[in-house]
Amino acid sequence: MFMSTPTLSLYRKYRPNNWSDVVGQAHVVSTLRNAVAADRVGHAYLFSGPRGTGKTSIARLLAKAITCTNEDLTQRPDCTCENCVSIQNGSFMDLIEIDAASNTSVEDVRDLRDKINFKPNHGDFKVYIIDEVHMLSQAAFNALLKTLEEPPPHAIFILATTEMHKIPATVLSRCQRHEFRRLPVEETVAQLEKIAKDEGVEADRDALELIARQGTGSLRDSISLFDQLAVPGERLRLDWAQQVLGTSASEAVLGVLDALVANDAAAGLEQIRAALDTGSDARQLARQLVDTLRGLLLIRMNAPLGHEFAGEEARRMKAQAEALTPASILRMLRLFNEAAAEVRQAWQPGLPLEMALVEAMQAPSVSTPPAAVPERTSQPAPQRKADAPRPASQAPAATPAASGEGLDMAQWNKIKDLAKQQNANLAALLNSVKARQLRDDKLLLGFATDVLKDKMEKQDNMDMLHAVLQQAFGRAMDVQCFLSTASASELPAGLDSSGVVATAMRLGGEIVDQTDQATSD
Repeated sequence: MFMSTPTLSLYRKYRPNNWSDVVGQAHVVSTLRNAVAADRVGHAYLFSGPRGTGKTSIARLLAKAITCTNEDLTQRPDCTCENCVSIQNGSFMDLIEIDAASNTSVEDVRDLRDKINFKPNHGDFKVYIIDEVHMLSQAAFNALLKTLEEPPPHAIFILATTEMHKIPATVLSRCQRHEFRRLPVEETVAQLEKIAKDEGVEADRDALELIARQGTGSLRDSISLFDQLAVPGERLRLDWAQQVLGTSASEAVLGVLDALVANDAAAGLEQIRAALDTGSDARQLARQLVDTLRGLLLIRMNAPLGHEFAGEEARRMKAQAEALTPASILRMLRLFNEAAAEVRQAWQPGLPLEMALVEAMQAPSVSTPPAAVPERTSQPAPQRKADAPRPASQAPAATPAASGEGLDMAQWNKIKDLAKQQNANLAALLNSVKARQLRDDKLLLGFATDVLKDKMEKQDNMDMLHAVLQQAFGRAMDVQCFLSTASASELPAGLDSSGVVATAMRLGGEIVDQTDQATSD
């Protein structure tokens, strides 16, 4: 049976073969070209940066330049010598590419270390490219470190990673580091226009701009999206790109925003549940919520909305933006942006979105309650003269049910940091706490809604929090959750709902004495 050869993906077809083909990353290319031309190539490099920005492609280019046989160093790689052609064909024996994601163990690195002493098959160097190097285990890093400390003269290492913060400092100190940057939209669009012309595809610029924005600075992702959409002989238009990529605001996202405008938590939670139940990815939903809220902010600031949104979606967004203040949109953006980062680690993907929604509907409040007013002593208060009016600035005294010990910001941050190490959901719940107080061996946590309070009181969350408190304070602590939502109708007449007394009452305090202000005749 005859099988046709698969068509080469565009991102592979347009992978740079020479320095001049590289899009962006001029700061990296210039440094590496100068090192090759001056014959001052190091023995270990570390390329770090977002995915799809050219780390592996430039690593291969550097390998070509190092092993190229052209006598003029400034012309390397010349892409015509036997070694360059072999690298382009993927058949060069002295270029070894290793995926650290699937070769993470110390045995893999030891095997590499044992083979590294063999002389190159061609030329003077063997080049090792280790991709996603941050995936190596600690033991594997230790084994690699010994090789980086005393490499054979013919070995050159190029390490690539998207998460440089996971690389041990001992490894970083032995490498020349180059940081890759996300590509600007204009540079990405220019490359897409070039590819479209070479492939015989007519494309509207606004459609290419949309693809470039969806690529979020990754040229590889942008080219892959273009490959998905482009059809030779047919024009690539914006409406088609929006339909295929699903980048116009979905009904679920607009429904959530409508619920936020109406302050209807039940409707918003139902929209999130329905979207997830029908197969929507929680991360993508979170991302669309953030993108759409950003769009509302742009509209509110009278800035161009861009090509991500159009037609009916844009009309509804303008109505939503007019119903919200810039401050409220900013607050929602922060909450859902945090939720988008937490979705990946959450055991229940929808939880960070639900929490962000509920918190977005609560009025902003202080993060820490004022210190509790001390309990009344048994000594009677001195009597005031009947004709002496009570100062207007005084208010009735409110006393919590028990004496309290302050919980400063440093202690609270320590608890949240330990919780984050324990579980992302637990950390998210603590971030939603509206009021807190430490009373002897009991931590009181105030939540704005029953939903958040009930989630915190689940046994697994309480068990983890008890362990965190044990670690933070060195002793067993009890936890009590309460609703921090005392309404104005529950407060005495004339009492400032934003004052110290009202806050103390929301923490469980009660009025123990109130003297009416005397009036002077």
